[in-house]
This record gives sequence, structure tokens and C-alpha cells, in this order.
Amino acid sequence: MSHVVLDRITKRYAGHTALNGVSVSVEQGELLALLGPSGCGKTTLLRCVAGLTEFDGGRLSIGGADMTGVPVRKRPIGMVFQSYALFPNLTVRGNVAFPLTVRKRPKDEVRARVAEMLDLVGLEHLGDRLPNQLSGGQQQRVALARALSPRPEVLLLDEPLSALDAQVRHRLRDEVRRIQHQVGITTVFVTHDQAEALAISDRVAVMNAGDIEQCAPPAEIYTAPSTRFAAGFVGNRNTLELDAVDGRVTAGGAFDVEAPAPRVLCMFRPEDVELSKDGPGARAVVDVTVFLGATTRVYAQAGPSVVFADVPSRAAAGLSPGDEVRLRVAPGHVQVFPA
Repeated sequence: MSHVVLDRITKRYAGHTALNGVSVSVEQGELLALLGPSGCGKTTLLRCVAGLTEFDGGRLSIGGADMTGVPVRKRPIGMVFQSYALFPNLTVRGNVAFPLTVRKRPKDEVRARVAEMLDLVGLEHLGDRLPNQLSGGQQQRVALARALSPRPEVLLLDEPLSALDAQVRHRLRDEVRRIQHQVGITTVFVTHDQAEALAISDRVAVMNAGDIEQCAPPAEIYTAPSTRFAAGFVGNRNTLELDAVDGRVTAGGAFDVEAPAPRVLCMFRPEDVELSKDGPGARAVVDVTVFLGATTRVYAQAGPSVVFADVPSRAAAGLSPGDEVRLRVAPGHVQVFPA
């Protein structure tokens, strides 16, 4: 059942359309990631759900109740920002308790809920510290505990991990997913980080220029993008602009796919490129190899184009610049769009 429903949400700023009739729903207990470049409208859409930004047209409902025009304080949401937004003069316990105390909840209930939330985020031993005595990752855990403490129906996360260094970000990303699963709360997560969106979400909505290009599970977004933008934005891809012959594109023997137009863009991932010393495939010459640990990225000149392939490092050990290879891509791994 859809828990959050956005129906044709429109927002304009001084002649600029930030949201162009966006429609999307979030199921009960689902984590939906809004992914896209800066300025695509993802944060604006999140702020519309929160009530921090009024939209010009459309309808928003949460749990079947119309939220259009409902003020922020009356919406059943919790929100976590990139900047943490903790109260510097309150302890960790004080910050987590704040949403409950302003609601005038009984003291025993507040103490029990704060203890539960600090245990959930693994900070029960730091309850008496002030925010400036915590690391960035710890501060963001406090912000998450505070957002969850009043038992909201929906959790909104606006780039919550982008201010953290890579190692902490990856660890906290997994923690957010664990906590979201454990609590079972409907969640909308805004990010510009593709790997983050794919790793943390049940579905990803890829946004561009105020609209949703594709909304699907992470594996589908990665392997079967439905638009040129989604294909080019998510992950690394080779992109070849080629002419069709008799309605097909063969790329010199690298693959054989149907063409929807006389000139097309053929896009495929580096891990889907097969390299061999001989056999079928397009002729190519190794330009450079880049060791990446378990895999090696091989750049090869294939006619006028440079194709890059990610192959197991053991298989790439014998390749050197100038070596001739054959490259192939299985047709099912090639996405084709009109140029």
C-alpha cells in the first residue's frame, strides 16, 4: 500500500520550473532514494513533503490523509539534514528528548524513549556529551535518533552523509539502512551519490530537470536504464555513437543489436566487455591499463573510439600497451537510444 503519494507536484521560482508535475509514491516501510545532479529538484521535492516549501500545484498525501497546505509541525514526519542541526547547548540525551518534551510527553516516557533511541544508534554511552564533543558520524547518529524519537510515520533524509569522510560515510550508510529496516519506517533519502543510492534503497527515482526519468529497484536502474539520462548518470558506461545498417548496429563485431533510429547511442558497462587475444569480436589495441585491485581497467582503441573494460586483474596481467585484442559485449548488456 502506498504510504506517501505525490501527485503532479509543481513548483516554480521566478520563471524557473523546479518541479514539473512530479508524481511518485512510496510504499509502507520502503526506502526511496531521490538521485540526481545538483539543481535537478530532489531537495525541493523533499522539502515539499516536509512542508518546508509550498508547492504551486498537485497533491500530497501521507497515510491516506491529504497533507496539502498542512503546516510542518502537524505533519507526521521526522527529518535529518546534512548539517546535523543539533542544539549545541543540549546534551545528546537532551537533543534526542527535545521533540518529546515540546510535545509535553511524560518524563518517564521521555527517558525510556531516549534510552531506546540511543541504544538503536549505538550511542547509549555518550548521552551526557555535548555535540561539539562528538565526531561528525556520531552527531549524525544523534540527529537520526532525534528524528525518530517522536515515532513519525515518515523519515526524510536530505544528503545526510555528504559532509562525512568516505570511510565514515560508507559505515553510516549501512547503519542507516539497518536502522530503517529495524524500525520499518517509510523513508525518502535524497542523495547525489550513485553508489549510495544503489546501496541503501528499495527503489531509486532518478531525477533530471525537475522530473523523474526512471523509478525502479536499484538493480533495474543499473542494468536496464530506460532513458539516455538514466543510463549516462548512473554508473560508468561506454558510449558509442554509431550508424545503423539495415536497422541493426554491429560495432565492428563487438555486438549485434537492433537500432531504433538511423543513428544511435550504444551504451554498455565496462564490466560487460569481454576481452580475448583471439576469436570473435571487434579488433582493438590496448592503450593503457589501470590496476584497481581485484579488477584492472583496460583502455583499448577500437577504430575511432576508445572503449574501457573492467576485467579480473589476473586475466589482465599479460596485457600491455600495443597488444591487439578482441572485444565483445553480449547484446543483452547494450542499451540503445536514438542519437
